[in-house]
Amino acid sequence: MARADVNILSLLLLALLSFEYCTGYSAHEDALIIAEYKRHFRSTDHALVARNLVHQASWASVGSISTNEKITNYPMVNVISVDDSALNGKSTGRIHFLLTDLDFTGPDWQNNNKVTFLFTDEQNLNCKKRREDPMEPTCARTIISGKVRELDSKNVDYNDWIEAFKSRHPAARNWLKAHNFYLCELEIENIFVLDYYGGPHDVSVEDYYNTKTK
Repeated sequence: MARADVNILSLLLLALLSFEYCTGYSAHEDALIIAEYKRHFRSTDHALVARNLVHQASWASVGSISTNEKITNYPMVNVISVDDSALNGKSTGRIHFLLTDLDFTGPDWQNNNKVTFLFTDEQNLNCKKRREDPMEPTCARTIISGKVRELDSKNVDYNDWIEAFKSRHPAARNWLKAHNFYLCELEIENIFVLDYYGGPHDVSVEDYYNTKTK
């Protein structure tokens, strides 16, 4: 990754120099941009960015491989309510969510349990407040892939997980009564974070879970 950052910085320098030659763009402005680039990569904890994005989100976009007869084997995208909180509200990093076989994702994961979750800072309109488009690299996002695992209702922690989820999503109390929802967790296998120019960063699962959040 360090070599990739050096290559990106070299290309940025070349582009800036070319731009200055053609337009009279100032060396002072060049220095400011390069300094900001270096400052960002020196100070950013990408594992912490991922954890914060997951914890602040009440929902995520989830991609699965469709089993619907009209789009079998095409990607399906759905909105799923999520929670990573302990009973005290603190982040655990463990992504919990309720599924039902009446929805798209329920039947999909039982055929192929590999899914991808997308979290973005724009879910809370933070990027809009900074006048950033959701597609801009500075509008932070994390893309987390893994496998769906249905949680065992006999686990000693199951009731705590359910109560934490219902605390974040009060409507879930009705879902559990009426629509045969079941609690699942994402077994995380890969994490990408994009929060600045220069491309995505690969964050290890170990670093993600070991990161200390506030």
